[in-house]
Amino acid sequence: MANTPQAKKRIRRNEKRAEINGNRLSRIRTFVKKVEAALDGGDKAAASTALAAAQPEMARGVARGVLHKNTVSRKLSRLTKRIAAL
Repeated sequence: MANTPQAKKRIRRNEKRAEINGNRLSRIRTFVKKVEAALDGGDKAAASTALAAAQPEMARGVARGVLHKNTVSRKLSRLTKRIAAL
């Protein structure tokens, strides 16, 4: 258990940040699922539109430190490749 005021504050701060980061990650996953749903439906136009909406969200996740830049780069690359294959 934390004894010092600094450690107690750290625990409070970490809980708040974890909730915020979890919400951000959930939002990003939702955008990616919309792209994948359009891909599964075979709708190239909808998939392209969904990817255009997901891209800035994913980039924002990198900027906020929620996701690693290489992870986002890999995911965008794979989604783009799947859209091009339709």
